[in-house]
Amino acid sequence: MGTFDFIVVGAGSAGCVLANRLSEDERRSVLLLEAGGRDWSPFIHMPIGYGISYFNARVNWKYMTEPEAALSDRQSYWPRGKVLGGSSSINAMVWARGLPNDFEDWAAAGAHGWGWDTAQRYYKKLENWSRGGNDVRGGEGPLAVQDVSADVHPLCDAFFEATRQLGLPVTDDYNGSETEGAAVYQLTTKGGIRASTARCYLTPVRGRKNLEIITGAHVTGIDIEDGRATGVRYTVDGQARRAKARASVILSAGAVNSPQLLQLSGVGPGAVLQDNNIAVKHEMPAVGRHLQDHLGVDFHFQTRVPTLNQMLRPWHMRLWYGLKYVLTRKGPLSLSVNHAGGFMKTRADLAAPNVQLYFNPVSYTRGTKSKRALMSPDPFPGLLFGFNTCRPTSRGEITLRSADPFEAPVIRPNYLSTNEDVADILEASHFIRHMSKAPALAEIIEREIAPGANTQTDEDYLSYVRENAWTVFHPCSTCRMGQDAQQSVVDPRLRVHGLEGLRVVDASVFPNVTSGNTNAPVIMVAERAADLIREDFG
Repeated sequence: MGTFDFIVVGAGSAGCVLANRLSEDERRSVLLLEAGGRDWSPFIHMPIGYGISYFNARVNWKYMTEPEAALSDRQSYWPRGKVLGGSSSINAMVWARGLPNDFEDWAAAGAHGWGWDTAQRYYKKLENWSRGGNDVRGGEGPLAVQDVSADVHPLCDAFFEATRQLGLPVTDDYNGSETEGAAVYQLTTKGGIRASTARCYLTPVRGRKNLEIITGAHVTGIDIEDGRATGVRYTVDGQARRAKARASVILSAGAVNSPQLLQLSGVGPGAVLQDNNIAVKHEMPAVGRHLQDHLGVDFHFQTRVPTLNQMLRPWHMRLWYGLKYVLTRKGPLSLSVNHAGGFMKTRADLAAPNVQLYFNPVSYTRGTKSKRALMSPDPFPGLLFGFNTCRPTSRGEITLRSADPFEAPVIRPNYLSTNEDVADILEASHFIRHMSKAPALAEIIEREIAPGANTQTDEDYLSYVRENAWTVFHPCSTCRMGQDAQQSVVDPRLRVHGLEGLRVVDASVFPNVTSGNTNAPVIMVAERAADLIREDFG
Protein backbone atom coordinates (compact mmCIF):
# COMPACT_ATOMS: atom_id res chain seq x y z
CA MET A 1 0.00 0.00 0.00
CA GLY A 2 1.44 3.35 -1.07
CA THR A 3 0.87 6.62 0.75
CA PHE A 4 0.68 9.97 -1.04
CA ASP A 5 -0.29 13.51 -0.17
CA PHE A 6 -2.84 13.68 -2.99
CA ILE A 7 -4.61 10.92 -4.89
CA VAL A 8 -6.25 12.10 -8.12
CA VAL A 9 -8.84 9.69 -9.55
CA GLY A 10 -9.09 10.11 -13.31
CA ALA A 11 -6.46 11.46 -15.73
CA GLY A 12 -8.92 13.37 -17.89
CA SER A 13 -9.40 17.03 -18.72
CA ALA A 14 -9.25 17.97 -15.03
CA GLY A 15 -7.04 15.21 -13.60
CA CYS A 16 -4.06 15.94 -15.86
CA VAL A 17 -4.18 19.61 -14.85
CA LEU A 18 -4.26 18.71 -11.15
CA ALA A 19 -1.41 16.22 -11.49
CA ASN A 20 0.73 18.88 -13.11
CA ARG A 21 -0.06 21.76 -10.76
CA LEU A 22 -0.06 19.83 -7.47
CA SER A 23 3.26 18.14 -8.27
CA GLU A 24 4.91 21.52 -8.87
CA ASP A 25 5.53 21.51 -5.12
CA GLU A 26 8.39 19.04 -4.70
CA ARG A 27 7.40 18.51 -1.07
CA ARG A 28 4.07 16.98 -2.09
CA SER A 29 3.59 13.53 -3.61
CA VAL A 30 0.81 12.88 -6.14
CA LEU A 31 -0.72 9.62 -7.34
CA LEU A 32 -2.72 9.83 -10.59
CA LEU A 33 -4.99 6.85 -11.32
CA GLU A 34 -6.51 6.30 -14.76
CA ALA A 35 -8.82 3.40 -15.65
CA GLY A 36 -7.85 3.61 -19.32
CA GLY A 37 -4.50 3.25 -21.00
CA ARG A 38 -1.85 5.44 -22.57
CA ASP A 39 -2.80 7.83 -25.37
CA TRP A 40 -0.71 6.04 -27.99
CA SER A 41 -3.36 5.63 -30.69
CA PRO A 42 -2.60 7.74 -33.79
CA PHE A 43 -6.33 8.39 -34.13
CA ILE A 44 -6.19 10.34 -30.86
CA HIS A 45 -3.50 12.69 -32.12
CA MET A 46 -4.81 13.15 -35.68
CA PRO A 47 -7.71 15.58 -35.13
CA ILE A 48 -10.25 14.03 -37.52
CA GLY A 49 -9.46 10.64 -35.95
CA TYR A 50 -12.02 11.30 -33.23
CA GLY A 51 -14.49 9.75 -35.65
CA ILE A 52 -12.66 6.45 -35.09
CA SER A 53 -12.31 6.89 -31.31
CA TYR A 54 -16.06 7.43 -31.11
CA PHE A 55 -16.77 3.68 -30.83
CA ASN A 56 -13.35 2.42 -29.70
CA ALA A 57 -13.81 0.64 -26.37
CA ARG A 58 -10.06 0.84 -25.68
CA VAL A 59 -10.31 4.61 -25.21
CA ASN A 60 -14.03 5.09 -24.58
CA TRP A 61 -16.49 4.07 -21.84
CA LYS A 62 -19.29 3.87 -24.47
CA TYR A 63 -22.15 4.59 -22.07
CA MET A 64 -25.81 4.28 -22.97
CA THR A 65 -28.64 6.15 -21.29
CA GLU A 66 -31.95 4.64 -20.34
CA PRO A 67 -34.71 4.99 -22.97
CA GLU A 68 -35.82 8.64 -23.06
CA ALA A 69 -39.56 9.30 -23.27
CA ALA A 70 -39.07 12.67 -25.00
CA LEU A 71 -36.84 11.03 -27.63
CA SER A 72 -39.37 8.42 -28.70
CA ASP A 73 -38.03 6.00 -26.09
CA ARG A 74 -34.62 5.93 -27.76
CA GLN A 75 -31.41 5.44 -25.82
CA SER A 76 -28.69 8.06 -26.20
CA TYR A 77 -25.09 6.99 -26.79
CA TRP A 78 -22.62 8.78 -24.49
CA PRO A 79 -18.94 8.40 -25.42
CA ARG A 80 -16.63 9.34 -22.51
CA GLY A 81 -12.84 9.27 -22.57
CA LYS A 82 -11.18 6.20 -21.00
CA VAL A 83 -7.55 7.10 -21.70
CA LEU A 84 -4.93 9.59 -20.58
CA GLY A 85 -6.46 12.97 -21.35
CA GLY A 86 -9.98 11.60 -20.86
CA SER A 87 -12.56 13.20 -23.11
CA SER A 88 -10.03 15.86 -24.17
CA SER A 89 -8.39 12.99 -26.09
CA ILE A 90 -11.52 11.94 -28.01
CA ASN A 91 -13.64 15.11 -28.31
CA ALA A 92 -14.21 17.39 -31.32
CA MET A 93 -11.66 19.91 -29.93
CA VAL A 94 -13.90 23.01 -30.11
CA TRP A 95 -12.65 25.57 -27.58
CA ALA A 96 -15.54 27.50 -26.04
CA ARG A 97 -15.07 29.27 -22.72
CA GLY A 98 -18.76 29.79 -22.07
CA LEU A 99 -20.51 33.14 -21.88
CA PRO A 100 -19.93 35.63 -19.05
CA ASN A 101 -23.49 35.29 -17.76
CA ASP A 102 -22.92 31.53 -17.27
CA PHE A 103 -20.39 32.17 -14.54
CA GLU A 104 -22.35 34.99 -12.96
CA ASP A 105 -25.14 32.41 -12.66
CA TRP A 106 -22.69 30.05 -10.97
CA ALA A 107 -21.93 32.66 -8.32
CA ALA A 108 -25.62 33.42 -7.86
CA ALA A 109 -26.33 29.70 -7.41
CA GLY A 110 -24.02 29.59 -4.40
CA ALA A 111 -20.62 29.05 -6.04
CA HIS A 112 -19.24 32.19 -4.43
CA GLY A 113 -16.01 33.38 -6.01
CA TRP A 114 -16.67 31.68 -9.36
CA GLY A 115 -18.01 34.65 -11.31
CA TRP A 116 -16.82 35.76 -14.73
CA ASP A 117 -13.88 37.84 -13.46
CA THR A 118 -12.41 34.77 -11.78
CA ALA A 119 -13.13 32.48 -14.74
CA GLN A 120 -11.56 34.90 -17.21
CA ARG A 121 -8.43 35.27 -15.06
CA TYR A 122 -7.87 31.51 -15.12
CA TYR A 123 -8.65 31.24 -18.82
CA LYS A 124 -5.89 33.75 -19.46
CA LYS A 125 -3.56 31.73 -17.25
CA LEU A 126 -4.10 28.43 -19.05
CA GLU A 127 -4.47 29.49 -22.70
CA ASN A 128 -1.73 29.48 -25.29
CA TRP A 129 -3.77 31.27 -27.94
CA SER A 130 -2.07 31.10 -31.34
CA ARG A 131 -2.77 34.78 -32.03
CA GLY A 132 -1.08 35.83 -28.82
CA GLY A 133 -2.28 37.15 -25.50
CA ASN A 134 -4.16 40.40 -24.92
CA ASP A 135 -6.46 41.91 -22.30
CA VAL A 136 -8.87 39.00 -22.72
CA ARG A 137 -6.92 36.05 -24.11
CA GLY A 138 -3.91 34.21 -22.71
CA GLY A 139 -0.84 33.65 -24.86
CA GLU A 140 1.63 31.87 -22.58
CA GLY A 141 -0.35 29.09 -20.88
CA PRO A 142 0.16 25.34 -21.32
CA LEU A 143 -3.03 24.59 -23.29
CA ALA A 144 -2.72 25.23 -27.04
CA VAL A 145 -5.71 26.89 -28.73
CA GLN A 146 -5.42 27.34 -32.49
CA ASP A 147 -6.97 29.83 -34.90
CA VAL A 148 -7.71 27.65 -37.95
CA SER A 149 -9.56 30.27 -40.01
CA ALA A 150 -6.99 30.04 -42.83
CA ASP A 151 -7.63 26.30 -43.21
CA VAL A 152 -11.41 25.87 -43.07
CA HIS A 153 -13.53 25.01 -46.10
CA PRO A 154 -14.43 27.93 -48.45
CA LEU A 155 -18.14 27.21 -47.90
CA CYS A 156 -17.77 28.82 -44.48
CA ASP A 157 -17.81 32.16 -46.30
CA ALA A 158 -21.32 31.40 -47.58
CA PHE A 159 -22.39 30.47 -44.05
CA PHE A 160 -21.07 33.78 -42.70
CA GLU A 161 -22.74 35.78 -45.46
CA ALA A 162 -26.05 34.01 -44.78
CA THR A 163 -25.90 34.84 -41.07
CA ARG A 164 -25.24 38.49 -41.94
CA GLN A 165 -28.23 38.46 -44.27
CA LEU A 166 -30.36 37.29 -41.33
CA GLY A 167 -28.99 39.96 -38.99
CA LEU A 168 -26.54 37.78 -37.05
CA PRO A 169 -23.08 39.37 -36.86
CA VAL A 170 -19.80 37.62 -37.54
CA THR A 171 -17.33 37.82 -34.67
CA ASP A 172 -13.57 37.61 -34.97
CA ASP A 173 -13.19 35.95 -31.54
CA TYR A 174 -16.19 34.44 -29.78
CA ASN A 175 -13.94 33.70 -26.80
CA GLY A 176 -12.96 37.36 -26.62
CA SER A 177 -14.96 40.50 -26.05
CA GLU A 178 -17.52 39.78 -28.82
CA THR A 179 -19.11 36.50 -27.78
CA GLU A 180 -22.29 36.68 -29.87
CA GLY A 181 -22.29 35.90 -33.57
CA ALA A 182 -21.04 33.45 -36.17
CA ALA A 183 -17.37 32.47 -36.20
CA VAL A 184 -14.75 29.96 -37.21
CA TYR A 185 -14.37 27.53 -34.31
CA GLN A 186 -11.10 27.62 -32.41
CA LEU A 187 -9.57 24.21 -31.78
CA THR A 188 -7.36 22.64 -29.13
CA THR A 189 -4.68 21.67 -31.64
CA LYS A 190 -1.07 22.65 -32.24
CA GLY A 191 0.87 21.95 -35.39
CA GLY A 192 -2.03 19.92 -36.73
CA ILE A 193 -2.01 17.59 -33.69
CA ARG A 194 -4.61 17.34 -30.92
CA ALA A 195 -3.71 19.35 -27.83
CA SER A 196 -5.27 17.21 -25.08
CA THR A 197 -4.59 17.83 -21.43
CA ALA A 198 -2.44 14.69 -21.48
CA ARG A 199 -0.21 16.24 -24.14
CA CYS A 200 -0.18 19.78 -22.74
CA TYR A 201 -0.15 19.16 -18.97
CA LEU A 202 0.95 15.59 -18.29
CA THR A 203 3.61 14.78 -20.88
CA PRO A 204 5.91 17.69 -19.90
CA VAL A 205 6.01 16.58 -16.23
CA ARG A 206 6.01 12.78 -16.45
CA GLY A 207 9.58 12.69 -15.14
CA ARG A 208 8.82 14.34 -11.81
CA LYS A 209 9.90 12.08 -8.97
CA ASN A 210 6.94 13.12 -6.80
CA LEU A 211 4.35 12.16 -9.45
CA GLU A 212 3.28 8.56 -9.98
CA ILE A 213 0.92 7.72 -12.86
CA ILE A 214 -0.81 4.34 -13.00
CA THR A 215 -2.93 3.45 -16.04
CA GLY A 216 -5.35 0.55 -16.19
CA ALA A 217 -6.26 1.40 -12.59
CA HIS A 218 -10.01 1.06 -12.06
CA VAL A 219 -10.95 2.71 -8.76
CA THR A 220 -13.64 0.66 -7.01
CA GLY A 221 -14.22 2.75 -3.90
CA ILE A 222 -13.08 5.46 -1.50
CA ASP A 223 -12.01 4.51 2.02
CA ILE A 224 -13.89 6.66 4.55
CA GLU A 225 -13.12 6.48 8.25
CA ASP A 226 -14.66 8.68 10.96
CA GLY A 227 -15.90 11.25 8.46
CA ARG A 228 -12.66 11.46 6.49
CA ALA A 229 -11.54 10.06 3.14
CA THR A 230 -8.30 8.23 3.86
CA GLY A 231 -7.56 6.58 0.52
CA VAL A 232 -8.91 4.56 -2.39
CA ARG A 233 -9.30 0.96 -3.51
CA TYR A 234 -8.50 0.04 -7.09
CA THR A 235 -7.64 -2.86 -9.34
CA VAL A 236 -4.89 -3.31 -11.93
CA ASP A 237 -5.01 -6.41 -14.15
CA GLY A 238 -7.51 -7.97 -11.78
CA GLN A 239 -5.29 -7.44 -8.72
CA ALA A 240 -6.75 -5.44 -5.83
CA ARG A 241 -4.67 -2.55 -4.52
CA ARG A 242 -5.02 0.29 -2.04
CA ALA A 243 -3.47 3.72 -1.66
CA LYS A 244 -3.66 6.12 1.27
CA ALA A 245 -3.95 9.91 1.10
CA ARG A 246 -2.39 12.15 3.73
CA ALA A 247 -4.04 15.34 2.50
CA SER A 248 -6.88 14.64 0.07
CA VAL A 249 -8.55 12.27 -2.35
CA ILE A 250 -9.66 14.20 -5.43
CA LEU A 251 -12.30 12.76 -7.75
CA SER A 252 -11.80 13.87 -11.35
CA ALA A 253 -13.59 10.94 -12.94
CA GLY A 254 -16.17 13.04 -14.79
CA ALA A 255 -19.88 13.75 -14.57
CA VAL A 256 -20.75 10.05 -14.88
CA ASN A 257 -18.09 8.31 -12.83
CA SER A 258 -17.55 10.77 -9.96
CA PRO A 259 -21.12 10.43 -8.64
CA GLN A 260 -20.96 6.69 -9.28
CA LEU A 261 -17.80 6.39 -7.15
CA LEU A 262 -19.31 8.44 -4.35
CA GLN A 263 -22.39 6.24 -4.29
CA LEU A 264 -20.31 3.05 -4.41
CA SER A 265 -18.44 4.39 -1.37
CA GLY A 266 -21.61 5.02 0.66
CA VAL A 267 -21.92 8.73 -0.11
CA GLY A 268 -25.18 9.70 -1.77
CA PRO A 269 -28.97 9.46 -1.57
CA GLY A 270 -29.83 7.00 1.21
CA ALA A 271 -32.57 5.23 -0.73
CA VAL A 272 -30.29 4.63 -3.73
CA LEU A 273 -27.55 3.19 -1.52
CA GLN A 274 -29.93 0.97 0.43
CA ASP A 275 -31.53 -0.33 -2.76
CA ASN A 276 -28.07 -1.54 -3.77
CA ASN A 277 -27.19 -2.97 -0.34
CA ILE A 278 -24.51 -0.32 0.28
CA ALA A 279 -24.03 0.95 3.82
CA VAL A 280 -24.77 4.67 4.12
CA LYS A 281 -21.63 6.38 5.38
CA HIS A 282 -22.65 9.92 4.55
CA GLU A 283 -26.11 10.68 3.20
CA MET A 284 -26.06 13.30 0.45
CA PRO A 285 -29.26 13.62 -1.59
CA ALA A 286 -27.65 15.70 -4.37
CA VAL A 287 -25.06 13.12 -5.47
CA GLY A 288 -26.00 12.14 -9.02
CA ARG A 289 -28.90 14.62 -9.19
CA HIS A 290 -29.23 17.82 -11.27
CA LEU A 291 -27.73 16.15 -14.38
CA GLN A 292 -27.62 18.56 -17.33
CA ASP A 293 -26.57 18.07 -20.95
CA HIS A 294 -26.83 19.80 -24.32
CA LEU A 295 -29.22 18.16 -26.79
CA GLY A 296 -28.30 18.57 -30.46
CA VAL A 297 -30.25 18.53 -33.73
CA ASP A 298 -28.85 18.30 -37.29
CA PHE A 299 -30.33 19.51 -40.57
CA HIS A 300 -28.83 17.83 -43.69
CA PHE A 301 -28.64 19.36 -47.18
CA GLN A 302 -27.49 18.30 -50.63
CA THR A 303 -25.50 21.00 -52.42
CA ARG A 304 -24.75 22.03 -55.98
CA VAL A 305 -21.09 22.60 -55.21
CA PRO A 306 -18.35 20.26 -53.89
CA THR A 307 -17.94 19.80 -50.14
CA LEU A 308 -15.78 17.64 -47.90
CA ASN A 309 -17.87 14.67 -49.09
CA GLN A 310 -15.80 14.61 -52.27
CA MET A 311 -12.56 15.10 -50.32
CA LEU A 312 -13.05 12.41 -47.68
CA ARG A 313 -15.07 9.67 -49.38
CA PRO A 314 -13.15 8.36 -52.46
CA TRP A 315 -10.23 6.12 -51.44
CA HIS A 316 -7.72 7.98 -53.62
CA MET A 317 -8.71 11.32 -52.06
CA ARG A 318 -8.39 9.85 -48.59
CA LEU A 319 -4.94 8.60 -49.52
CA TRP A 320 -3.97 12.02 -50.90
CA TYR A 321 -5.14 13.93 -47.84
CA GLY A 322 -3.63 11.28 -45.57
CA LEU A 323 -0.25 11.81 -47.20
CA LYS A 324 -0.70 15.57 -47.02
CA TYR A 325 -1.43 15.31 -43.31
CA VAL A 326 1.59 13.09 -42.64
CA LEU A 327 3.92 15.38 -44.56
CA THR A 328 2.54 18.82 -43.63
CA ARG A 329 0.04 18.37 -40.74
CA LYS A 330 -2.38 20.36 -42.93
CA GLY A 331 -5.66 19.67 -44.71
CA PRO A 332 -9.06 18.40 -43.55
CA LEU A 333 -7.52 15.66 -41.38
CA SER A 334 -5.93 18.37 -39.22
CA LEU A 335 -9.31 19.89 -38.31
CA SER A 336 -12.53 19.08 -36.52
CA VAL A 337 -15.56 18.50 -38.70
CA ASN A 338 -17.06 21.57 -36.97
CA HIS A 339 -15.51 24.29 -39.12
CA ALA A 340 -17.75 27.14 -38.02
CA GLY A 341 -20.72 27.99 -35.83
CA GLY A 342 -21.33 30.52 -33.10
CA PHE A 343 -23.80 31.76 -30.52
CA MET A 344 -27.11 33.49 -31.22
CA LYS A 345 -30.38 34.66 -29.68
CA THR A 346 -33.62 33.33 -31.10
CA ARG A 347 -35.44 36.34 -29.61
CA ALA A 348 -34.27 39.93 -29.36
CA ASP A 349 -35.45 40.29 -25.77
CA LEU A 350 -33.02 37.67 -24.44
CA ALA A 351 -30.14 38.87 -22.28
CA ALA A 352 -27.68 36.34 -23.76
CA PRO A 353 -27.48 33.82 -26.62
CA ASN A 354 -29.62 30.74 -26.09
CA VAL A 355 -28.49 28.64 -29.08
CA GLN A 356 -25.12 27.38 -30.30
CA LEU A 357 -24.73 26.75 -34.04
CA TYR A 358 -22.52 24.27 -35.91
CA PHE A 359 -21.66 24.44 -39.61
CA ASN A 360 -20.13 21.31 -41.13
CA PRO A 361 -19.17 21.36 -44.86
CA VAL A 362 -19.94 17.64 -45.03
CA SER A 363 -23.05 15.46 -44.80
CA TYR A 364 -23.43 11.95 -43.42
CA THR A 365 -26.94 10.60 -43.50
CA ARG A 366 -25.96 6.95 -43.35
CA GLY A 367 -24.86 5.59 -39.98
CA THR A 368 -22.31 2.90 -39.13
CA LYS A 369 -21.71 0.65 -36.14
CA SER A 370 -17.90 0.72 -36.27
CA LYS A 371 -17.08 4.42 -36.49
CA ARG A 372 -18.76 7.77 -36.28
CA ALA A 373 -20.92 8.62 -39.28
CA LEU A 374 -18.71 11.60 -40.14
CA MET A 375 -16.09 9.08 -41.32
CA SER A 376 -18.57 7.83 -43.96
CA PRO A 377 -19.76 10.94 -45.80
CA ASP A 378 -22.55 10.76 -48.38
CA PRO A 379 -21.63 9.96 -52.00
CA PHE A 380 -23.10 13.30 -53.13
CA PRO A 381 -22.01 16.83 -52.14
CA GLY A 382 -23.69 17.98 -48.95
CA LEU A 383 -23.46 19.93 -45.73
CA LEU A 384 -25.21 20.11 -42.39
CA PHE A 385 -26.28 22.72 -39.88
CA GLY A 386 -26.46 21.64 -36.29
CA PHE A 387 -27.50 23.37 -33.11
CA ASN A 388 -28.06 22.86 -29.43
CA THR A 389 -29.72 25.09 -26.88
CA CYS A 390 -27.22 26.75 -24.56
CA ARG A 391 -28.82 26.54 -21.15
CA PRO A 392 -31.40 23.73 -20.96
CA THR A 393 -33.61 23.66 -17.88
CA SER A 394 -34.32 19.91 -17.94
CA ARG A 395 -32.68 17.93 -15.13
CA GLY A 396 -31.78 14.25 -14.98
CA GLU A 397 -29.90 11.91 -12.68
CA ILE A 398 -27.22 9.23 -12.46
CA THR A 399 -27.67 6.35 -10.03
CA LEU A 400 -26.12 2.97 -9.41
CA ARG A 401 -27.31 -0.02 -11.39
CA SER A 402 -25.76 -2.32 -8.80
CA ALA A 403 -22.99 -2.39 -6.20
CA ASP A 404 -20.64 -3.80 -8.85
CA PRO A 405 -18.06 -1.05 -9.57
CA PHE A 406 -17.48 -2.48 -13.04
CA GLU A 407 -21.12 -2.12 -14.10
CA ALA A 408 -22.16 1.10 -15.83
CA PRO A 409 -24.52 3.32 -13.83
CA VAL A 410 -28.08 4.21 -14.76
CA ILE A 411 -28.14 7.46 -16.78
CA ARG A 412 -31.44 9.32 -17.13
CA PRO A 413 -30.91 12.71 -18.84
CA ASN A 414 -34.65 13.57 -18.87
CA TYR A 415 -34.26 15.61 -22.06
CA LEU A 416 -36.96 18.09 -23.15
CA SER A 417 -38.86 17.77 -19.90
CA THR A 418 -39.62 21.50 -19.62
CA ASN A 419 -41.66 23.81 -21.82
CA GLU A 420 -38.72 26.23 -21.99
CA ASP A 421 -36.46 23.61 -23.58
CA VAL A 422 -39.10 22.64 -26.13
CA ALA A 423 -39.67 26.31 -27.06
CA ASP A 424 -35.94 26.98 -27.53
CA ILE A 425 -35.41 23.95 -29.72
CA LEU A 426 -38.39 24.82 -31.92
CA GLU A 427 -37.25 28.42 -32.36
CA ALA A 428 -33.78 27.22 -33.32
CA SER A 429 -35.25 24.76 -35.83
CA HIS A 430 -37.17 27.54 -37.58
CA PHE A 431 -34.02 29.67 -37.67
CA ILE A 432 -32.00 26.90 -39.37
CA ARG A 433 -34.68 26.60 -42.04
CA HIS A 434 -34.66 30.38 -42.59
CA MET A 435 -30.86 30.42 -42.77
CA SER A 436 -30.80 27.69 -45.41
CA LYS A 437 -33.03 29.90 -47.57
CA ALA A 438 -30.89 33.03 -47.18
CA PRO A 439 -29.58 34.11 -50.62
CA ALA A 440 -25.95 33.20 -49.88
CA LEU A 441 -26.90 29.59 -49.13
CA ALA A 442 -29.96 29.16 -51.31
CA GLU A 443 -27.78 29.41 -54.42
CA ILE A 444 -25.59 26.48 -53.34
CA ILE A 445 -28.22 24.23 -51.67
CA GLU A 446 -30.03 21.90 -54.03
CA ARG A 447 -32.43 20.32 -51.52
CA GLU A 448 -33.04 19.76 -47.84
CA ILE A 449 -32.56 16.08 -47.09
CA ALA A 450 -33.67 16.13 -43.45
CA PRO A 451 -35.97 17.01 -41.88
CA GLY A 452 -37.25 17.74 -45.40
CA ALA A 453 -39.55 20.22 -47.09
CA ASN A 454 -42.68 18.57 -45.67
CA THR A 455 -41.63 19.62 -42.17
CA GLN A 456 -43.43 22.93 -41.64
CA THR A 457 -45.30 23.12 -38.34
CA ASP A 458 -44.05 23.05 -34.76
CA GLU A 459 -45.53 19.58 -34.46
CA ASP A 460 -43.54 18.47 -37.52
CA TYR A 461 -40.30 19.87 -36.15
CA LEU A 462 -40.87 18.41 -32.69
CA SER A 463 -41.56 14.99 -34.20
CA TYR A 464 -38.25 15.21 -36.11
CA VAL A 465 -36.40 16.25 -32.97
CA ARG A 466 -37.83 13.37 -30.95
CA GLU A 467 -36.73 10.88 -33.59
CA ASN A 468 -33.30 12.35 -34.34
CA ALA A 469 -31.94 14.56 -31.54
CA TRP A 470 -28.77 13.38 -29.80
CA THR A 471 -26.43 14.37 -27.03
CA VAL A 472 -23.69 16.91 -27.76
CA PHE A 473 -21.62 15.12 -25.10
CA HIS A 474 -21.65 17.78 -22.38
CA PRO A 475 -22.96 16.07 -19.20
CA CYS A 476 -22.33 17.99 -16.00
CA SER A 477 -23.65 19.12 -12.57
CA THR A 478 -24.05 15.69 -10.91
CA CYS A 479 -21.85 16.77 -7.95
CA ARG A 480 -22.74 20.42 -8.22
CA MET A 481 -21.10 23.23 -6.29
CA GLY A 482 -23.05 25.32 -3.80
CA GLN A 483 -23.68 26.28 -0.19
CA ASP A 484 -26.62 24.02 0.65
CA ALA A 485 -25.59 20.42 1.39
CA GLN A 486 -29.10 19.26 0.49
CA GLN A 487 -28.94 20.74 -3.01
CA SER A 488 -25.21 20.51 -3.76
CA VAL A 489 -22.29 18.13 -3.18
CA VAL A 490 -19.22 20.36 -2.89
CA ASP A 491 -18.64 23.82 -1.45
CA PRO A 492 -17.02 26.66 -3.43
CA ARG A 493 -13.59 25.25 -2.53
CA LEU A 494 -14.74 21.95 -4.08
CA ARG A 495 -14.71 20.08 -0.76
CA VAL A 496 -17.44 17.48 -0.30
CA HIS A 497 -19.91 18.81 2.28
CA GLY A 498 -19.50 17.13 5.65
CA LEU A 499 -16.45 15.01 4.83
CA GLU A 500 -12.79 15.75 5.37
CA GLY A 501 -10.09 15.00 2.83
CA LEU A 502 -12.38 14.60 -0.19
CA ARG A 503 -12.84 16.90 -3.17
CA VAL A 504 -14.45 16.68 -6.60
CA VAL A 505 -12.92 18.54 -9.56
CA ASP A 506 -14.50 17.96 -12.99
CA ALA A 507 -17.64 18.86 -14.97
CA SER A 508 -19.83 17.33 -12.28
CA VAL A 509 -19.24 20.37 -10.03
CA PHE A 510 -20.71 22.90 -12.49
CA PRO A 511 -23.69 24.55 -10.74
CA ASN A 512 -25.24 24.87 -14.22
CA VAL A 513 -24.18 23.82 -17.69
CA THR A 514 -22.24 26.49 -19.56
CA SER A 515 -23.16 27.84 -22.98
CA GLY A 516 -21.02 25.89 -25.41
CA ASN A 517 -18.59 23.01 -25.31
CA THR A 518 -17.61 22.05 -21.78
CA ASN A 519 -13.95 21.05 -22.11
CA ALA A 520 -12.68 24.62 -21.64
CA PRO A 521 -14.57 25.30 -18.39
CA VAL A 522 -13.47 21.92 -16.98
CA ILE A 523 -9.82 22.86 -17.49
CA MET A 524 -10.45 26.30 -16.03
CA VAL A 525 -12.10 24.75 -12.95
CA ALA A 526 -9.12 22.41 -12.49
CA GLU A 527 -6.63 25.26 -12.72
CA ARG A 528 -8.43 27.19 -9.99
CA ALA A 529 -8.98 24.05 -7.92
CA ALA A 530 -5.23 23.44 -7.88
CA ASP A 531 -4.68 26.90 -6.43
CA LEU A 532 -7.40 26.40 -3.81
CA ILE A 533 -5.94 23.04 -2.76
CA ARG A 534 -2.44 24.43 -2.49
CA GLU A 535 -3.73 27.32 -0.39
CA ASP A 536 -5.48 24.91 1.97
CA PHE A 537 -2.39 22.75 2.39
CA GLY A 538 0.22 25.45 2.59
